[in-house]
Amino acid sequence: MLEFRPVAELKTRIFCKFFYNQIYMDNMKRHLNIVHTESSNGWGGQEMRILSEAAGFLERGHHITVVCPADTPLYAQAQTRDIPVVSLPIAKKRLNGLFSLCQWLRNHCPDVINTHSSTDSWLVASANKLTGSRASIVRTRHVSVPVARKAANTWLYGRAVSRVVTTGEVLRTDLISQLALPPQHVISVPTGVDLDLFKNDECVDIDKVRAQLSLPEGVKIIGIVATVRSWKGHDDLLCAFEKIAAHRDDVVLLIIGDGPYAPVFKKRVAASVYQSRIHMLGQRQDIPELLRLLDVFVLPSYANEGVPQAIMQAMAMQLPVVSTRVGAIDEIVQHESTGYLVAARDTDDLAKFIGVLLDDATLRGDMGARGRVLIEERFSRIAMLDKMEALFLNCVNEK
Repeated sequence: MLEFRPVAELKTRIFCKFFYNQIYMDNMKRHLNIVHTESSNGWGGQEMRILSEAAGFLERGHHITVVCPADTPLYAQAQTRDIPVVSLPIAKKRLNGLFSLCQWLRNHCPDVINTHSSTDSWLVASANKLTGSRASIVRTRHVSVPVARKAANTWLYGRAVSRVVTTGEVLRTDLISQLALPPQHVISVPTGVDLDLFKNDECVDIDKVRAQLSLPEGVKIIGIVATVRSWKGHDDLLCAFEKIAAHRDDVVLLIIGDGPYAPVFKKRVAASVYQSRIHMLGQRQDIPELLRLLDVFVLPSYANEGVPQAIMQAMAMQLPVVSTRVGAIDEIVQHESTGYLVAARDTDDLAKFIGVLLDDATLRGDMGARGRVLIEERFSRIAMLDKMEALFLNCVNEK
């Protein structure tokens, strides 16, 4: 029996759509063997993202392994959080690290290897080639440091990997330009915030937390959460705070975090006329509770940033943010909407806009509310996991 052509075409489209959906669902049900590698011995947003992704993919049924040196905070934190972790000597580009990685890859046959720093990226790319592994390599680049256009870098970011992921769109376009990479080869997947963990929970007893930190009643609280590195701008924040404190006695500054620059910075705080109003809390696990204390969040970085997790966490907690036009920060901090952006190292403007927010509770509330909406719509942890999972599946299917 003959059918009219439109009816036949409709049946064909329905069949193709059904067939595509079945393939898509089969792919989404596939459990991958995913490895995250990290050679750095630091602890900051980069390492936190690795663990956040790893935990999320474990929850989705994938097999996850974090590979890093044993004497690192990442190794210890992975163990604490029950994330499978393996120690290999990959802190430096040495033959023992390369050979150890080659042997491990032969024994474990991962589907995807997600590298995060320069050294582990070189070692993984080399080991993958030496062993003939069919693992797809995804290179995540977290910082905005320029990459020189050399043949070796072009190979590492091009033919050696299936995709490059950046944590911000500015980083993506810069990398494409620096290495003349195909635009489709580099994608931006910002780090996502756990919206259940970072929320302005009224159940938190702010007065109790204030008392624990010996903070006087009625003071306004400025704060930063960051690894204490020189380029995070702690010195600039101290300078801006001193300018503010010179004209008002109702402000304190919380410095949350630790890092390689901390010993130098502590000396500068100790030498400050206002050191009694500056509280260095070191590394803390109760970040949501501490953020809830703040009136204004500040991150005055002057180099190397992608999209800082601390800013997104602060915005999820409905805090207004004062930061700088560095890296991809302006993708989340919208000037005069969710906070203020100043030029890097401009301590006068930094002090000015912090002061504007301290003086206007309504403005702080409005900016904070808009910030929370932005994070919910574009920067959730679920959105990050969805994008990375789809990317990994695509890379594996392309092999």
